[in-house]
Amino acid sequence: MAFGITRDELSNWKREVAEGKIAYLTHYWLDPRFPGIKTVTKVGCADLNRLTEWCLQHDLHPKYIHNRAKFPHFDLLGKKQVEILQKEKLWDQIERFKLMY
Repeated sequence: MAFGITRDELSNWKREVAEGKIAYLTHYWLDPRFPGIKTVTKVGCADLNRLTEWCLQHDLHPKYIHNRAKFPHFDLLGKKQVEILQKEKLWDQIERFKLMY
């Protein structure tokens, strides 16, 4: 279940993904398969080649891309999530969701 984002934030993420940009969307998320994880960052891009390259640049395996018809994305969790948000200088998402390890 996702929560902690606005409709506008989700709409902006979808627009950027559809335009072929690498787009980041962090939100609160609870899933019993991942105990202790409270947030996820969805990194989306409709251009699968570009998203695959992004994964490889960040030492992530592209086989974990969720190949959704309109909104392909990679889910970032835990320390790797924070590491990449820092690398991309997305301080607002780090601060907003209190993602410091």
